[in-house]
Amino acid sequence: MATRASVVPEQIGIPSVVMVCKGFETAAEFTAQGRGTFNMPKAVFGRHVDTFTTSELEEHVRTSIVDQVVTALTVQPPDAKPRMVDPDLTDIVFSGTFEEVNEHFYTNEWSDGLPIVPPTVEKVQAFLRFTDRRPEEAIGSLLPDSREATIWSIAVNGVMAGCRPEHMPILIALVEVMADPGFGLRHTGATPGSEMQIYLNGPIIKQLHFNYEQGVLRPGFQANISIGRFWRLYVRNVAGFLPKKTDKATFGGTFRCVVAENEDLVASIGWQPLSVDQGFQPGDNVVTVNSCLSSDSVFGVVAEEPAKTLERLAQRLTDIGLCVTHQSRDHGRLPMTHQLILSPSIAEHLSKHGYTKEKVKQYLWEHSFFPAKRFNNIYGGLHKKCDQLCEFVRLGNLPEAYCQSEDPERAVPLYSKPEALVIVVSGDPARDNAYFMTQHGMHGYLTSKKISLPADWERLLKREE
Repeated sequence: MATRASVVPEQIGIPSVVMVCKGFETAAEFTAQGRGTFNMPKAVFGRHVDTFTTSELEEHVRTSIVDQVVTALTVQPPDAKPRMVDPDLTDIVFSGTFEEVNEHFYTNEWSDGLPIVPPTVEKVQAFLRFTDRRPEEAIGSLLPDSREATIWSIAVNGVMAGCRPEHMPILIALVEVMADPGFGLRHTGATPGSEMQIYLNGPIIKQLHFNYEQGVLRPGFQANISIGRFWRLYVRNVAGFLPKKTDKATFGGTFRCVVAENEDLVASIGWQPLSVDQGFQPGDNVVTVNSCLSSDSVFGVVAEEPAKTLERLAQRLTDIGLCVTHQSRDHGRLPMTHQLILSPSIAEHLSKHGYTKEKVKQYLWEHSFFPAKRFNNIYGGLHKKCDQLCEFVRLGNLPEAYCQSEDPERAVPLYSKPEALVIVVSGDPARDNAYFMTQHGMHGYLTSKKISLPADWERLLKREE
């Protein structure tokens, strides 16, 4: 039975120090190692710093933190064992019954807690038939474990997730997203615990029987759900994000079904699919990934006047997006993106009244404003008495539009420009509902990759039927 095991890194010492809140100690160690810094000494506050009053914080620094920092800077940590070497591609790491294999994988933290399909050599090779790339080829190195993402390990985790062999080209494209530095996978273990939403465009939607209508985010469709599960397994087993270790999500979430766009409807109303918005040609097979920190539905959106329909969407977008839009900034790396899935009936209604996708984006941007005090009231904290948005502007983390004055009633934009809203058409054609998702600003930036099909794709598909 072949797999690439996720091996927890051991510690190796260097003289440096980091101060962390209680519960972040292991995350700091693993994050440091992922960036090439091993066994980093640390000073622990004991609980989250925002829960201290100013006097408590000062006292704790005097009585505890100073001594920890001095020790960390003056005492050499002991050496530790080097990280275990991963098995070779075709090594058999375990043999046994279905139940024994699943128990072994679960004990070694190679599964997500659900039963996995045992990745036998034969099953892995079936996946490899659907790519022209060599099994040992590495797409990139993924933090925090700095493990190479190989074509072989993609096939292994695809088998485990319950994917079909013909899903392999999509899985490879998804790992190319992970390996893209601009995507920010290295921050996946952050405490907000966002998950990734995968979007799919192109003829491959129908070729591989993806659901793009009623219940698009429901389990029940093998392609949509198994490929969503693959993402989470690969992030665990190859990148190395493990709960209570390198994955420090406060609550976290689970993998999300792939959202395939209803391209027939999009074409019929004269709009372009998400893939074309992202710079690809019509008819290209494309995966797009964006992080999702919070989400919510809006029901019964359509009104007789299209402007009223858009007003309802703008109000709900502001309510959902406010809580994370600016708190999750990442040193000026705006624009972060919001995601809006429109049911086909809403898209048809807006198009019938002359609204292109670009006009919809423009309207929602112009009407998604809120008073600055709403943000400051939410994120004031014990030690944040200033205007937080103006402070972010001074630090260079937000554009000047967020601090034209320090009037708490001033209107500020939810996001920086119309293009920062992603619109996808999918879901039940018989309902006028919409679905919003907000992006986490530290990672999961909107990233798209074209899916490369093997030269004999059509023949391989017929063979699988």
